[in-house]
Amino acid sequence: MNKTFSLIAIAVASWCFVTSPAPASDKAPAAVQAEFASFISRFNAALKANDPAAIAGMSKLPFQGDAAIGDADSFTAAIYKEEFTASNRACIRRGHAVYSRDGDNNDTYAFFCGQTIYTFTRTPGGFLFTDIDTND
Repeated sequence: MNKTFSLIAIAVASWCFVTSPAPASDKAPAAVQAEFASFISRFNAALKANDPAAIAGMSKLPFQGDAAIGDADSFTAAIYKEEFTASNRACIRRGHAVYSRDGDNNDTYAFFCGQTIYTFTRTPGGFLFTDIDTND
C-alpha cells in the first residue's frame, strides 16, 4: 500500500509541475525593449527641454481616465507642474526602468522616484505615459 501511495504522490507532483505556468519573465522581449528605448529617448529629450506640451503628446489622455485632464493644457496644469519637478525629471532621465506586465497583460515600464512611480504602457499605438502612483 505504501508503494502504491508513493507512486500516486509522485505522479500527482509530476503532473502539477508539468502543468504549472512558467514564472513570468522580468525582462521584456527584444522588440518591446527596442520600442521602449526609442520612446523613452524622445520622452527624456522632452524632459530635458522641460517641454510639457511634448510630454502631454506622449501621454494617454484623458490622463488616468480623468475627463478633466483631457488635453495638453489641462495636463500641464494638473499633472506636469506638480509631478515633473526638476528632481523628478532628472530621476526619470537617469533612472532605470523596471519592466512588468499589468493586469491586462500589457507591457509596462516604471520609474521609481522617491515616493512616486511613473508608469509607461505599451498601447496599440506605441508606448505612452499612462500613470502616476504613490510608491507605498
